[in-house]
Amino acid sequence: MDIFTGPVGSANTLQQIHDYAPTIPASGLFWTDDVEIRRGLGALIVGRDAYRNLFINTGSDSAVVYQRETEIVTISSVWPLAYESGTWTGHLGGAKGPVVIGGSYAAQWVKRGGRWLIRGEVYVALMCAGRGCGYAAAP
Repeated sequence: MDIFTGPVGSANTLQQIHDYAPTIPASGLFWTDDVEIRRGLGALIVGRDAYRNLFINTGSDSAVVYQRETEIVTISSVWPLAYESGTWTGHLGGAKGPVVIGGSYAAQWVKRGGRWLIRGEVYVALMCAGRGCGYAAAP
């Protein structure tokens, strides 16, 4: 089992994918068709198209831009699976806007046809500020 902590070198395929993170939502190229995401406040999203729709720019000045920081990637030496975890933040109005929500996340990657794809992600909101503290969690 390969374990990487902190910044991962460019030889790591998963880190290379994260270098292109800004294009992932627009294309959905790194998600399985049946990807499942549990959003920070508990909402469930199933499927590549449903996930991609979360990233469509509505033109609203109050849009929240999400950023994630990978802290660890573990690649199985037995199965075509990898685990990623780290922290995430939501910035109001743009990437340089104030952080209004954030927490931890984990992702399962699967290697299919020589490509790493995200099969599932879980985001957990653990902090808030300002407007973010008024967001409601799913029951």
